[in-house]
Amino acid sequence: MDYEIMMNGNIKIGDIAPEFEADSTMGKVNLADYKGKWLVFFSHPGDFTPVCTTEIIAFAKANTYFNQLNTALLGLSVDSNSSHLAWLYDIYIKTGTTIPYPIIADRNGEIARKYGMISSNVSTTQTVRNVFIIDPEGIVRLILVYPMNVGRCIPEILRALQALQTADANNASTPANWIPCEPVILPIPKTFDDLLERAKEINQNKNGMSWYLSFKEPKDCNVL
Repeated sequence: MDYEIMMNGNIKIGDIAPEFEADSTMGKVNLADYKGKWLVFFSHPGDFTPVCTTEIIAFAKANTYFNQLNTALLGLSVDSNSSHLAWLYDIYIKTGTTIPYPIIADRNGEIARKYGMISSNVSTTQTVRNVFIIDPEGIVRLILVYPMNVGRCIPEILRALQALQTADANNASTPANWIPCEPVILPIPKTFDDLLERAKEINQNKNGMSWYLSFKEPKDCNVL
């Protein structure tokens, strides 16, 4: 593990996600447990807090959709495992919702600091609302950071996950406001001959604006 990451949580897109082992509401978990799957790893500031409660429930209700995308959910806060369990039980008693994914108890903040989940400008003890999307090879592919007073949009996290998966499967990119199964952007031609061929294709198929911006229908489209 790089010293800078260990001390400052300076994780960037494209980095290997830092390994960890921790206690959770479903027993011991390791990052390696998720090898071969996509992972949405998220933190919340504290148990028994209003915004976090709505998020935990929203993630639980969307768990089936994440499963369809070969994706696991994993939560974290610096509260104890006993606190997590009591909170999840309270949610179950009040709403009937069972939380189907683990929540890590990171009491000493070691994992939170590795991942830069604690912002000293906001709090030295509580995690802000981070989301890391980690691919099946353990690479960090997307990072979202929300302040403590703004709840996450779970449909947007699902959309971003599908965009990553679709872009990978099609060797392509997704345009602004892309939604699943809409056309994706073709890679820019690398030679002048390829440029001419692309321009000809656009003229014939009306599938783009110019040689540097053209589209195709994605394969392996998955509408949830």
